[in-house]
Amino acid sequence: QLQASGGGLVQAGGSLRLSCAASGFTINTYTMGWFRQAPGKEREGVAFLRNSESRTINAASVKGRFTISRDNAKNTIYLQMNSLQPEDTAVYFCAAAKGRKIICALWDTVTYYYWGQGTLVTVSS
Repeated sequence: QLQASGGGLVQAGGSLRLSCAASGFTINTYTMGWFRQAPGKEREGVAFLRNSESRTINAASVKGRFTISRDNAKNTIYLQMNSLQPEDTAVYFCAAAKGRKIICALWDTVTYYYWGQGTLVTVSS
């Protein structure tokens, strides 16, 4: 239902764009999010979009560097990642939950029904 792609190896200061293509549902009626999980750490929320809203919600650690966006025609969300740092190294997952979720629920993985398979981002120093 969610297919993530776009990960890879990049030097510190570089950029990557992740994609997450949805099938079987329409993304602008869902809350969509990006999470990441570094080795030995819990999965953490990165950025979110709710239904058709233009407002984005971002983790403090990525604010000003990462941007979540959507293309409704392609039923796809993106995560543009700039100024990447070694601490951004992680497996990145996209996730979807039906409806508009309240902000405090966005960060909880149990909110989401659909998950992509994950794509690895490695940032070298």
